[in-house]
Amino acid sequence: MTILPGGVLLGHSLPLQQPEFAVNTKLVRLGKMDENAENNPEQANNKAEDAEEAEGELSVDDLRAELEKIDVQVPEVEISEVHLQQEDMYSEFPVSYKENTNKEKLILAYAENFRRQYVHLYRDRKLLFLNPVNECGMEKFVSTTIRPTLLPFQELYSYENCAEFVADYLEFQALDPPVDLPNQLVSPTTALKRQKGNSFDFATLLCSMLLGAGYDAYCVSGYATREICLMDQTRDVCPLMKKKGELKSEEKKKEVRKYQVKPPKDLRSKFDLKMQARREAEEEAKAAERRREEEARISELEKPKPDALHGLRIHCWVLVLSGKREVPDSFFIEPLTGNTYPTEDDKFLGIESVWNHQNYWVNMQDCSNGCKDLSFDLGDSAKWEYLLHSSEKPSLEIPDVEAELYEGLDDDEEEQEDEKHLEMPPSWVHPILVTPKEYETRCPLGKKTILYKKARLEKFARYLLKDGMITKLSAYDDYELKNLVSAKEWFVNRQDKLELRVHNHRTGLITEYMLQGRLDCMKEHTYKSGSPGPETDRTMVFYDKARVDGLVKREETPTEMTEHFKDRDDFLYYRHVLFSKRMKKFGASTDANHRPILKITERFHRNREKPASEDVSECVFHIAEDRIQLTFHCEDNRVTASTREFIKPPNANDKSQVITMTPDMTSTFQVDTTKKSPKNLYIYNMLVSLVEAEDQSVQAIRASEEEIKECLLERIREETVSELSISVYDTERNEKAKQHRKELERQQLEEKLRRQEQELDYLAPFLAQMGDPDKIARQQAFKLKEDCLADLKQRLIDKANLIQSRFEKETQELQKRQQWYQQNQVSMTKEDEEEYLAYCSEAMFRIHILELRLNRHKEMAPHKYMALEQKIRTDGRLSDYF
Repeated sequence: MTILPGGVLLGHSLPLQQPEFAVNTKLVRLGKMDENAENNPEQANNKAEDAEEAEGELSVDDLRAELEKIDVQVPEVEISEVHLQQEDMYSEFPVSYKENTNKEKLILAYAENFRRQYVHLYRDRKLLFLNPVNECGMEKFVSTTIRPTLLPFQELYSYENCAEFVADYLEFQALDPPVDLPNQLVSPTTALKRQKGNSFDFATLLCSMLLGAGYDAYCVSGYATREICLMDQTRDVCPLMKKKGELKSEEKKKEVRKYQVKPPKDLRSKFDLKMQARREAEEEAKAAERRREEEARISELEKPKPDALHGLRIHCWVLVLSGKREVPDSFFIEPLTGNTYPTEDDKFLGIESVWNHQNYWVNMQDCSNGCKDLSFDLGDSAKWEYLLHSSEKPSLEIPDVEAELYEGLDDDEEEQEDEKHLEMPPSWVHPILVTPKEYETRCPLGKKTILYKKARLEKFARYLLKDGMITKLSAYDDYELKNLVSAKEWFVNRQDKLELRVHNHRTGLITEYMLQGRLDCMKEHTYKSGSPGPETDRTMVFYDKARVDGLVKREETPTEMTEHFKDRDDFLYYRHVLFSKRMKKFGASTDANHRPILKITERFHRNREKPASEDVSECVFHIAEDRIQLTFHCEDNRVTASTREFIKPPNANDKSQVITMTPDMTSTFQVDTTKKSPKNLYIYNMLVSLVEAEDQSVQAIRASEEEIKECLLERIREETVSELSISVYDTERNEKAKQHRKELERQQLEEKLRRQEQELDYLAPFLAQMGDPDKIARQQAFKLKEDCLADLKQRLIDKANLIQSRFEKETQELQKRQQWYQQNQVSMTKEDEEEYLAYCSEAMFRIHILELRLNRHKEMAPHKYMALEQKIRTDGRLSDYF
């Protein structure tokens, strides 16, 4: 017995009652004016006004009365509650999820036969994972659950990013019990929608993405350690903390030339050298032994507890074979974590079967030594038993001598056999789609925390946090994660171009790494967390090519400041400043209280356009002592450099006076004694230029101090605001573009409504009947109002009758189908019954909608009538008469 929507049991012997429908389309005629009105105009006008008021009340009441006469009754039809629940549960899935095609039924029968033979031959092995049920309770072959898909994101073209995306996007659910295969395998689209699944769901989704990206990928059903099966990474080192292998630079072999100078003889004792090498070797051996003992002790402490289910825990992962996409060696991908492992890794204890979207293979090799000795040549039928004969992997067969003799005779039979080979049906899975918003969100709820060995890794979706942080790595020195050592924070989409911040909690140093594009061209900034202000220990690194002065690095302490330059026109590459303690000032002062400068040291590269004896290599301004020291570059054939020292005159800093110099104010050391001494005028001009250079250096140092203060203030403002940059193409987050677009849409809508109001005139048809008079008289105004309201009333009644007629038609069709069902219920097939149930459900839905429309129309019709009457009263052309 089946129940349809509404409550009637199908198969019931009692016939349905015919509903009563009452339709009355007769219009209420409006009263006419008295015949004597024509003879007495004033009396006619008064009567017209009274008739108008009575007419408004009577017309609305008459309209309500006419609409109330139209009544409909919904027939009662019942459908089974279980059937309704199943329909609601599976209504969101396509037909391919709820049904099997003929090819799918054939492959399921083929797989069942294969399973029976396997169980009969290998009774001591686990059952194969062949045909689990999907999310709709329908049996599906595992290979058809894989759907190769290339997602439209450039990052998901490599296996590393695909594995990381799957590991981050889905939430892991362990198998229960851990030693049995799962009964259900959902499609990758459902796993993406639910954002959770077990290892088989993870592997199916990852394999589909890798196949779409061009890799030779397979799902693997086997056994793994407890840590792998439960996604326990507390004994693994975080990938972000692993040091990249240092490239060993190969020593260049010295070219042996025929003619070359022999090196000097080594006059040291060979015995002493031998004894020293022996002592160094012994010390190195002792240090290595201590390191091994320490590593053994730590590994013993970190060794996991014995697992009672070791070797029995079922797990699913992904195998990527070499060949495609220039993969040199085969490897495993753990889908729960996204990590890659070699096929010899001892964390994977055995393999039962592998499959992809084309075939299914059963492992026939011994796994007593794990996966170390396994061969992954799937074409070797002695090691891998395939389900379908049609496989891309070449089959390795032993040649038969007798078969070669009859090779030509059996060609026709082989061709016929090839035609009978079963092919894998296409995937039943709906296309795998990931929206840009879902791709950016990644983790469930936008955040995920992973615990590693002495580390905690936190991942966040973009734009989830206000400061733009996407990754945070916290390192500890204990296994309980209590004593924090350092923290690394990665950022994206920051307007201040901050990319990485490293905070060392032991030293208190904070290092910030910036991307290119800042106004101050800062690249790195290192400072102490306890003293972030100016005139403290800090180091700033800049993008030198983006700066005009070519500044590369600036180091500052409370008493010193060092700047490094590159590619300057004046060949300056180093400047060191020594400060003294700041003098306290009393009272009001408008001048900035700068730190007094004691000494300035500047170094220059070689200028080949000048002689070495005239090209300054180092210039030292002893400001506190009023001395200037110059050191020139060494000549090519010299080992020492010339020097010169000046004593600044007392009025050197007074620009209003002329600098005076005496011979005792300078001293010179000249390497080349044969060279003539420079003239006094040349020395005087050199002193004047050095005094100007000293002033310029002091100004540059003060500018550097101000720049540091401005940079620090800007960094404080940036950290307070934490503004994120949003692309103009990101219409969801770009509030300015969104508001501008909404404003334009609002203006367009207002303009459209204004034009419609101008083009449409509700009185135009009635004025046309009167000949479009330039001025409307009183009688014409009453006539217009009467005709307009009567027309609206007629249209409202016609619409109600139309809805009722459609309702009657649907009800009659439903009754006919119910009578047909009662007559043929015994001989009906399952397909006919399902078709009848579907029709009843759709018919009841249409009948319910018509009933709602009719009730809504009855409710709104009087309001529309009164609204039109009010609009006529307030119309500028008729308002003088009402």
